[in-house]
Amino acid sequence: MTNKTDNNQSPIDIIRQNQRLEERVNFIKAIFLDIFFVFYSILLLQRAIYYKFILDLRDIPFSWEGIIILFVISVFIGASWTFTKTSLSCKLFGIAKDNKVTKWSVEISGWFLFNITFIAGWIITKLSIVDLFSSEGIKGAERLFGALFKPEFGIFDDALFAMIETIYIALLATLISIPITLFISFFTARNLMKGNKTTFIIYYVLRLILNFVRSIEPLIWAIIFSVWVGIGPFAGMIALLVHTIASNAKLYSEAIESIEQGPVEAISATGANKIQVVWYAVVPQIILPFLSFTIYRWDINVRMATIIGLVGGGGIGTMLMQYQGLAMWHEVGLIVLMIAIVVWVMDYISAKIREAIY
Repeated sequence: MTNKTDNNQSPIDIIRQNQRLEERVNFIKAIFLDIFFVFYSILLLQRAIYYKFILDLRDIPFSWEGIIILFVISVFIGASWTFTKTSLSCKLFGIAKDNKVTKWSVEISGWFLFNITFIAGWIITKLSIVDLFSSEGIKGAERLFGALFKPEFGIFDDALFAMIETIYIALLATLISIPITLFISFFTARNLMKGNKTTFIIYYVLRLILNFVRSIEPLIWAIIFSVWVGIGPFAGMIALLVHTIASNAKLYSEAIESIEQGPVEAISATGANKIQVVWYAVVPQIILPFLSFTIYRWDINVRMATIIGLVGGGGIGTMLMQYQGLAMWHEVGLIVLMIAIVVWVMDYISAKIREAIY
């Protein structure tokens, strides 16, 4: 028997407390997600399928009162669905009952969400095979591609400098992100932070912030920082940096969560403190994945750096936007050709580096 008081809990009690806390948190998450699923389904059925497709309305009616009513209905249905523990969200968070009702509920709701999303997407995007292969559209495409494949080399010097600027935007964003991401990743790894309530709360708060940052595309961050620090490569670099930190922190933390527990237990058994356990048992196992993820992210950043220039993030994208706005397609053709070559070369180099690492 283990003697314990209110101030001296056994390790088993601590583990059980953490499990109960995690289950409560997952249940709350499931409630919110089920409410979203229901609200999303009602909105799609009403506004996309009924108003836009069946009634063929161009101006879809909107009122906050109607939206609030739909939301209240969604809250009631979604929360009730979660409390039965047979919902799709309960299954996703691992708290669903293991019975036939749950199986049918998850399968039917999953297929329903997929189908209405696909149908609504077809309607909203006005997908039309007829327009795609119309004679006028094909003639316009022929004129455009004819110009793209006859590049104007008179702007080669300016385009080359802009391309170099783009590469350095991606490089600096990747390099500066490394120490920040390394530090954050240890605090967003579940297996390192589930020891007590305080660290568990830190874990969830950081995860929430990083998920929010990662959900905003670099293009949007570039717009924000173009207003903040002015149009140019600095704004583009910061935009990529912010998104890289959030994205790589997820990959790094998942690598930490998948480490072998044997070395951790062995180092802990010697009486090592938390920092020593991380340094001697965790770090050696994650160096190669970290390097691989970082190189791959640089490859992604080179591609993204060409896009954020369209909104003032500097580099070749800004130049591309200028010539595209003037309908100077031969110049656009040269820029597109240079982007394609550089991206291909960077992809080849990064692939070779990853092969060498492993």
